[in-house]
Amino acid sequence: MENFIVLDQMNLDREHICCAISDKKSTEGTQLKKEWLRRELDHGYVFRRLDARAKVFMEYGPAAKGWVPVLAPDYLLINCFWVAGQYKGKGYAKQLLQMALEDAKERGYKGLVTVAGTRKFHFMSDTKWLLKQGFTTVDQTSSGFSLLVYKIEEAENPQFNESVKTGCCKETTDLTVYYSNRCPFSELHVQHILKETAKKRNLSLTIVKLECREQAQQAPSPATIFSLFYRGKFVTTDISACLDNRLDKALQPFL
Repeated sequence: MENFIVLDQMNLDREHICCAISDKKSTEGTQLKKEWLRRELDHGYVFRRLDARAKVFMEYGPAAKGWVPVLAPDYLLINCFWVAGQYKGKGYAKQLLQMALEDAKERGYKGLVTVAGTRKFHFMSDTKWLLKQGFTTVDQTSSGFSLLVYKIEEAENPQFNESVKTGCCKETTDLTVYYSNRCPFSELHVQHILKETAKKRNLSLTIVKLECREQAQQAPSPATIFSLFYRGKFVTTDISACLDNRLDKALQPFL
């Protein structure tokens, strides 16, 4: 098995967090993500990555304390799970998944749960791959999200919170975005790039930053890293939609 390391309070400052490893524009976001991680580590959160300059990692923690609107008290919740570039196809994803399963057993959880797209969504795990590994779908939303579970032993099925059932948010401005510092890219894209993109098009914009677990667990979308809405309707989890050359394409089906 390859050498993986787990980030903790002692090594967090000096270790990289994979996804923004070479992105100098997201320095602020990387620091905010590390501050978020530092707080969550005290609640049983785990960030495990390959001991290399690589985008190979998995994040998970107790679902009851997760920043996602799901009801799954008996499970560990997988958040970001990423194997990129030259590291694909070498078995790293299966190793990370197996270590999470072993951790769940040791900590007395009934299994793993994660949110994915009914079809492939940006910034979310590959649904088809997870289903091949033994996950099953236990809940879905009208906006295209699936709740997947891998059971170690029999337990009640997890479910989405009521807040995500309609696929809409309460805000009705042209654009509404819900985001958190769970991702090092979100601060830059929302607070700087999207503001300029919306202003250029004379689109009204509401930004809702999820600052605590309680807010995230009642969010109108399971994608609490980034979710974009158009006049109250869910559009995408793709953070690149904030870019001037991407927003129009993302909104086209709603115009």
